[in-house]
Amino acid sequence: MTNHDAVPNTAADILAAAKALAPRLRERAAEIEQNRRLPSDVVELIRATGAFRMGFSRAWGGPELTSVEQTEVVEALAYGDASAGWAAMIGMDSGLYASFLDETVAKEMFPRLDMTTAGLLFPTGRAEKVEGGYRLTGRWQFGSGITHADWVISGAFIYEDGEPYLVDGSHDSILLMVPRADVEIIDTWNTTGLSGSGSCDYAIHEVFVPEGRTLTFGEVRNGEGPLAQPEVHMRNMPGVPLGVARAALDWVREQVLAKSKPGGGGWNDNWRVQVTLAECEADFNATRSAVYGAMRRQWEVLEDGGTLDDLTADERAALSLSRLHAFRTARSIVMKLYDLMQTAAIYKPSPLDRWLRDSMTMCQHVVAQDKILQSAGAYLLDSRPSFPLSLGITG
Repeated sequence: MTNHDAVPNTAADILAAAKALAPRLRERAAEIEQNRRLPSDVVELIRATGAFRMGFSRAWGGPELTSVEQTEVVEALAYGDASAGWAAMIGMDSGLYASFLDETVAKEMFPRLDMTTAGLLFPTGRAEKVEGGYRLTGRWQFGSGITHADWVISGAFIYEDGEPYLVDGSHDSILLMVPRADVEIIDTWNTTGLSGSGSCDYAIHEVFVPEGRTLTFGEVRNGEGPLAQPEVHMRNMPGVPLGVARAALDWVREQVLAKSKPGGGGWNDNWRVQVTLAECEADFNATRSAVYGAMRRQWEVLEDGGTLDDLTADERAALSLSRLHAFRTARSIVMKLYDLMQTAAIYKPSPLDRWLRDSMTMCQHVVAQDKILQSAGAYLLDSRPSFPLSLGITG
């Protein structure tokens, strides 16, 4: 098990540890995929980098990484293996969710900084109001990292005496956190890609959830600043596609150079190879710069005491749009490289095969869907976004 006192606790040290782990994750990638979840020792290797503690505040003794720093760490881990990067990105949300819980409750739930949380936020369950809390029942999909999680967070519609219930006239659903031991894992995760993320379905049967273990992103109860914001859990997601795209680019370049001859005449002199690699590098550099540029501007405004409303409409829309673009551009880059390598790419020992499937699968997440485009477009046109939380809007 991880010695928690020895875990890195600064941005520089956590990033260095993640980069150092990446080659080992690459070596284990086929095993991780075949296992359909992260092996327990791989979970501990990630935990030992400090990745799971990134969102905990300095007031708690945590490293309180900026959104940019968190994304860089996720990117470094995904460079080694996409599923490992995805599980780290999901698991580290514990520290971010803590801002939306009462401090006393949160500290009881998270006595250690390296505990992980999994679950689906969309309200597909049923939370019946009872004395002191809720009785939660339901089945959810996409519990990424749930096989090694400490806590499971789930969205549910609220009922009282069997009838739909509206809290304070404002919302009809809530997020509830239960211990992993109270959750039934349903092994459904047989997928095209991201196979090692263990994103199984799960069910919860009539579990009592105290009021204190519930939250909404519209109410910050503990902490303040740039990380105590409603869309904070979405910010570091582009690290996964960016890490995969960078890994694919570097690997293909290595293959080309290995097939090149001193003095010319090899693959490196092939016009198509040169143009394709350059085009992919241009796409990568542009989308990566957009992601980090939008996040840096957001952080600048929030750190100065502002709110998301203090961003210009273009700046606010750029956050969700650059995130979507990173997912779709990574998929496009991997597909171009796959075509470039032709038959050499189709055999499963080739990591390009896995990166193609991983990038295809991750693009099915809601953050890479047209709902994000509609929401940003509607916001820019002073209309109604279909997914306002992607813009940090909770009202």
